[in-house]
Amino acid sequence: MKIKSDEITSVIKQEIEQYSAELSISEVGKVVEVGDGIARVYGLSNVMAGELLEFQGEHGTVMGQAMNLESDTVGVVLYGDGTGIREGDTARSTGNLLEVPVGEAMLGRVVDALGRPIDGGPAINAAGTRKVDIVAPGIAARQPVTQPLQFGIKAVDSMIPVGRGQRELVIGDRKTGKTAVCLDAIINQKEFWGTDDAVVCIYVAVGQKESTIASVVDSLRENGALDYTIVVAAGAADPAPMQYIAPYSGTAMGEYFMWQGKEGKAPKHVLCVYDDLSKQAVAYRELSLLLRRPPGREAYPGDVFYLHSRLLERATKLSDANGGGSLTALPIIETQEGDVSAYIPTNVISITDGQIYLQPELFSAGIRPAINVGISVSRVGGNAQIKAMKEVAGSLRLDLAAFRELEAFAQLGTELDAASQRQLTRGQRMAELLKQGQFVPMDVIDQCISIFAGSEGFLDDVDLSNVTAFERDLLEYFKGKGKALRDRLVEEKSFKKLKDEFKAACEDFKSGWSA
Repeated sequence: MKIKSDEITSVIKQEIEQYSAELSISEVGKVVEVGDGIARVYGLSNVMAGELLEFQGEHGTVMGQAMNLESDTVGVVLYGDGTGIREGDTARSTGNLLEVPVGEAMLGRVVDALGRPIDGGPAINAAGTRKVDIVAPGIAARQPVTQPLQFGIKAVDSMIPVGRGQRELVIGDRKTGKTAVCLDAIINQKEFWGTDDAVVCIYVAVGQKESTIASVVDSLRENGALDYTIVVAAGAADPAPMQYIAPYSGTAMGEYFMWQGKEGKAPKHVLCVYDDLSKQAVAYRELSLLLRRPPGREAYPGDVFYLHSRLLERATKLSDANGGGSLTALPIIETQEGDVSAYIPTNVISITDGQIYLQPELFSAGIRPAINVGISVSRVGGNAQIKAMKEVAGSLRLDLAAFRELEAFAQLGTELDAASQRQLTRGQRMAELLKQGQFVPMDVIDQCISIFAGSEGFLDDVDLSNVTAFERDLLEYFKGKGKALRDRLVEEKSFKKLKDEFKAACEDFKSGWSA
């Protein structure tokens, strides 16, 4: 015989009416139904949306959060092991919102979505807690993005510059190097750690395999980046509620550092990587369907846009009155067969300030990072670049886009005139110059010198296979014989007065260079 939920509700309602008079019906409820990380609770008449609830189960206390306020029951998502919770168990409202521990003690640790350590280390002595879901700072509390956040990747820092406080989407099919680009950005912050320009990094892994998360942590540790990084892990084996809340938890941990400037301390800058929000959307869809919320386009709930917008709006460059700190967001989105017009990709593209699009065809062709400069864009642009980079990379995007078209045309076997042949030769060298290995971020001045040499034609007669060696030796030259000139570029951050001297130095290097 099938048991109807309304019959269970009526039985539990009678029991609650006979329940001890000491306990208020508005503060204590009974579990009507539980499963798949969701509980339905009867009797919490005064509970508020988003409020934390406390369940007493077989395996101890489990926390949950009220998501659906219905006429007679409350839909609750469970942050923990819900297998010990049974129908008829007690649920108490706490009057609090979800909070996570924050502070310097979190640096270098791997924690779950609730801020509890999962790396086998000691307990975390947190400086305090912050609310996980807050309203983003308003326009008056912000200032324009002008300070560069260096990735250490030539293709990004020259053509798709990212500023502190920006939201830059990293998008592409699986296995195209999205995580690698973001890890390089984190590792590149090592040179700034301990200075006034220090950047605290937060890597949020959502729905990743545990082995993948472990390899990311190992990569950060080997490259000396774990000291200033917090890893928030909600793996594929974790319940959907933990995957849903993890990006918000990571942001709350970052906001602690961002707001330090207002407390009279040196303002801190934060970089948050969300890897990836496609899987967060899937986890949220799972919750929504279990809570019987109506599906929208492509069977996602209509508020999945709100899910991501209220997260990414918290990325900001605070005004000087608020301390001048910043939080930069690098959300990652995985596309299917390069379809950037699907529901989730278009949502996040419209929320962010630009995107770095990674293309499988370029990746297969050996161009790493496999950035498609035609689709990739930064809406902050040259405001987030030093003057020297603006001077040498101003026309680089257009030149590369023109080269790609000419290259496609040349493949037809058409005879090219001398000017087109020179453009093709230059484009091939510049494309080769922009290739870069993983975990070898470059100093921005070295990037400027490399691109200067390429754009001024010093690589035009160098064999393609020798471009990498030429660049390496050129940078060594400027750290040795040409160091005084390089130091002047570091000081002035512009080629305006130094252009002729750099040309002469490049000529001097090339005359004595052999592959």
